Formats: sequence, C-alpha cells, structure tokens
Amino acid sequence: MMASAKLYVGNLSYNTTQETLTQLFSGEGRTVKDVFLATDKISGRSRGFAFVEMSTKEEALACITALDGKDVDGRAIRVSEARERQEGGAPQRRFNNDGPGRGGRSSFGGGYQDRGGPPRSGGPGGRQRQGRQDRFSRYNND
Repeated sequence: MMASAKLYVGNLSYNTTQETLTQLFSGEGRTVKDVFLATDKISGRSRGFAFVEMSTKEEALACITALDGKDVDGRAIRVSEARERQEGGAPQRRFNNDGPGRGGRSSFGGGYQDRGGPPRSGGPGGRQRQGRQDRFSRYNND
C-alpha cells in the first residue's frame, strides 16, 4: 500500500519539461501538487527523472496504472511510488583503499612524504634508479 502521494518518474527524455509532466499527470481531472524535474547543477540539463506529488494517494495509484510505460517525448516513462531518501545521502566514492590524500595505490609509491618513515621512492626529489648507471656518471670520474 502506498504511504504517500509522491511518485518517481524515470526514463524521461532530456527534452521533457515540468510543464509537460504537469499536463500529463493532471489529465482526467487529477490534481498535481508539485513537480520536481531533476537537473544537472552545472549544465542545467535534465537528469532524466522527476518526482510528481499528487493531491491524494488514490490519484497517485491511478497515475501509476495509467502512465507507467506510456510514450512521452519518444521514451517509455516509468512511474512508480517514490521511496523515502536514505539517511546520510549517497555513499562517498573511493577509488582506492588508501583513503584521501595518499597519492594512489600504495604499491606504486608516490603521494605525500609526511606519513612517517623513509620515503618510498628512495629519497627526496623523486625516484632513484637502481641497477642503471646515471646518464652523467661517465663524466664524473671521481
């Protein structure tokens, strides 16, 4: 059973507007309270989904039945009951297991030198080549 009259609308065309959704969901005498079309913060372009709040749960159920799979702006939209937002928001993205500010994978060295202990690359200033003669050593005959 539905807990609210808020609907999730997915698989929207990037060209679909709030006005289009308002007209679509207010058909057959239904009352739309609010339409939120998710947009990208930088580009302002639609993200392809929206939330529509209907005046009653019965109207929301009628919209799911009537509009789920309907073709709007060339796309078959998906209409379902909106779920409550999870506590804490989206999980943080981690690209490795070292945590922030570690300079990448630990097996490759690099990163910050203030972690304690000797630098991984052999000394300050970067990598030391081992097993190869320095290209200027032939001129330094000390």
